[in-house]
Amino acid sequence: MAPMSRVTRQTGETEVELELELDGRGDAVVNTGIPFLDHMLHLFAAHGYFDLKVSARGDLKVDQHHTVEDIGICLGHAFREALQGRPGVRRYGTARVPMDEALAQVTVDLSNRPYLHFQVKYPPGGAALDPQLVKEFWRAVSVHGGMTLHIEVPYGENTHHIMEAIFKAAGRALDEATRPEPRAKGAPSTKGVL
Repeated sequence: MAPMSRVTRQTGETEVELELELDGRGDAVVNTGIPFLDHMLHLFAAHGYFDLKVSARGDLKVDQHHTVEDIGICLGHAFREALQGRPGVRRYGTARVPMDEALAQVTVDLSNRPYLHFQVKYPPGGAALDPQLVKEFWRAVSVHGGMTLHIEVPYGENTHHIMEAIFKAAGRALDEATRPEPRAKGAPSTKGVL
């Protein structure tokens, strides 16, 4: 049976239910109330070959921040829980993904040491999702998933393309990092634990 997890989170601001299967087919059923985030999570699942279900209700009348962050918290927890059933993984993953004129690089270490390096500059202008929330989303995934994440966009002129490249690259990098490593004898660390 494939490593999977179910996470729920309920606060005074949001209600989130999330299911993640690491060895999926890239299928996603997502309803966050934020159509652009739905699109990004579909891309993430498709390019990472994760099966992902997300249902979220949040205080969108206030703004998108709480909903986006809490979904990131749940996704981080889901990865951490799913990986409990797979102690021997590759641990590291990296992907460089172009989207027209934009290029994103994401590198991950499933180290149990949360850290986010986010080096992204957006062009001026509006977007369907506040670009600042992309950083908040991945910070939440990193912290609650116990991941070191480096997300860099060396160039790009279109905010939509930049965000799309980030989510696709993150999916591919996490797919690589979470794959079973048949040569591993336990945790992929000389310490014996992550």
